[in-house]
Amino acid sequence: MGRFATIWGRAIFPVTATSLTRPEFEQHLVPLARTLTEALHARPFDASVAQGVGAELVAVHCTDPEALAGTLGVVESYLVLYCGPDAAADRGESTEEYRSRCARLQHGIAAGYARALRERTLREQEAIACSALTARIDAQQALHASEERFRAVFEGAAVGIGIADLDGNILEVNDALLKMFGGLEGHVRSRNVSEWGHPDDTPHVWKMYGELVRGEREHYRVEKPYYRHDGTVLWTNLTVSLLRDADGVPQYQLALMEDTTERRLLNLRLRYEATHDALTGLPNRTLFFERLEKALNAAPGSRFGLCYLDLDGFKTVNDSLGHSAGDRLLVEVADRLQSCATGPGEVVARLGGDEFVALTTGPGAQTEEKVTDLAVRILTALSTPIRLEGRELSVRGSIGIVEGTAGERTPAEVLRSADITMYRAKAAGGNRFEFADAEADARAITRHGLTNALPAALERGEFFIEYQPLVHLHDGTVHGAEALVRWSHPQYGVLGPDRFIPLAERTGLIVPLGRWVLEESVRQARTWQRQHGGAPLRVNVNLSPTQLTHPGLVADTLRVLESSGLAPGALCLEVTESALIGADDELLEPLRRLAALGVDIALDDFGTGYSNLANLRRLPVSVLKLDRSFTQGMQQEPADPVDVKIVEGIVALAHSLELAVTVEGVETGAQAAQLRALGCDTAQGWYYARPGSPDRIHTLSLCDAVPTR
Repeated sequence: MGRFATIWGRAIFPVTATSLTRPEFEQHLVPLARTLTEALHARPFDASVAQGVGAELVAVHCTDPEALAGTLGVVESYLVLYCGPDAAADRGESTEEYRSRCARLQHGIAAGYARALRERTLREQEAIACSALTARIDAQQALHASEERFRAVFEGAAVGIGIADLDGNILEVNDALLKMFGGLEGHVRSRNVSEWGHPDDTPHVWKMYGELVRGEREHYRVEKPYYRHDGTVLWTNLTVSLLRDADGVPQYQLALMEDTTERRLLNLRLRYEATHDALTGLPNRTLFFERLEKALNAAPGSRFGLCYLDLDGFKTVNDSLGHSAGDRLLVEVADRLQSCATGPGEVVARLGGDEFVALTTGPGAQTEEKVTDLAVRILTALSTPIRLEGRELSVRGSIGIVEGTAGERTPAEVLRSADITMYRAKAAGGNRFEFADAEADARAITRHGLTNALPAALERGEFFIEYQPLVHLHDGTVHGAEALVRWSHPQYGVLGPDRFIPLAERTGLIVPLGRWVLEESVRQARTWQRQHGGAPLRVNVNLSPTQLTHPGLVADTLRVLESSGLAPGALCLEVTESALIGADDELLEPLRRLAALGVDIALDDFGTGYSNLANLRRLPVSVLKLDRSFTQGMQQEPADPVDVKIVEGIVALAHSLELAVTVEGVETGAQAAQLRALGCDTAQGWYYARPGSPDRIHTLSLCDAVPTR
């Protein structure tokens, strides 16, 4: 803690207006360092105590902007380093947790600093107001009674005081005012007030001045800038009062000035830091939202174009080279984007992470061309590799573009549409841009809603299972059934697996959902066995790629079989061919263990994965499920001879490997007859039965089905 106070003192002592020596000043910082240390480790954590530290800095005259910047920098770099005890590890606290607390303490220091500075300003303003009143009264008395008393007040005032006649000619100024303007008397005295205009003057300043010299008002107070003789700007709190003679006739104007330049620069710096990204210097989300809102609220007929950029594969850079390298990459990308947005009405900002936005605005119908050109410029700028740590990194980006008329949408709606469109560009391969599409946005929003509703839907029991019979081709008897999960959504009705299984895969919910499907299907198979006796019907359950890699697959399957009493041979797990292409022994091991226990493994969608047929020998499968694309040519007579040859070859190969062949998508009697003649073992499809409730498993329609779905 003492070391931290020493570093702190060395950082801010040079910019602190104090009569203390450096050691004395550092000793003054020790209790403040202790306060921050205790706050860092306090349970519960309370960042508000840091506000007192900020206020104490103001109390000891650390009011230079560099003092606050230096304090925040020291706290960020050294508080956790020197004041984070090893005991924190015993409480399970991570370094990131302490960094997070440190950041919040920084915010507290800045807030307390700003509040204390404001309160001091208010006190000073009150003192100025009192001083102005005193100066006015004393000046009037001095004019009528004692020149000496007036001179004492005039020269001894801590604020700048100037006296001018009603024509604006400056007659007298005190030393404090001269110092404000650089100390050159010739640049202040003998000038006229009208010469001190400034471009930032608000219109009502000179309106009030005219009213005062005409005797229509007694005083006014404004914030006004002035130019010094060296061209720098002096910002002041200006109070101007009218001095009358004993008869009440206006004679002079009295001006009192407080130098607020330092405080204004601090406020501007704090504003900049609050609205700009600390890493890249680009406008941040806050400032960009302000500019986007201004563009969307522009005059009728104005248009805008927005590019939402996300870098492709940026996580790989962080994971392989570290976050420091990732930060340098982001800085380089930001510089390139900044060089792209040089046209009128164009601005670039960083929203966070590796997400950037570029905005272009303007009247007329040329916005679409402008935003397209901007997107092309961005992708072109990113196409040149970035050299980082001795290697060249190729940078790619996906851009979502929203273009439209002002006043039609809110900033949040525009950014949401751009974000959705950006992910559409990324899904299309990346390194490209896409324009927003209302229908695509609606589909994405629906998918997002379904994704969010999935966990609760499983808890509320909104899923159910339909079963499609598997039929022996040689005699038409029911061999088993495939379990097909459905979602009874309260808003969208019954949804097929194609609507929610990919979402469950991405969110990881596929594991508990798949476990539930397995439990329900096995329980139903056991129920069929009790109801109908004889050999149990086999139930086929689909496994997703995520379930294949889940460590609990084998244990969950055995638990379900044992709790239900169903024999392992009555369960068949279906795995898509694409999930096993290039599978190593580690991935195949769970399937081999299940197969060794008697569970059948079916290779689903066989023929669509372009796998090497020789790989069939190393896969622990006992069934090939032939994809429907190979048998569609057999739905009518005569059958497609090419399809017949392909299926004939696959069946011969499968049987030579002692694998059964199941065909899905059988929809006509001609198709069923042809497949039976080719030696296929089992089939399923609308020709036999559509998926339905479990009580219909033994009821087959045996009628031609309509091919459309």
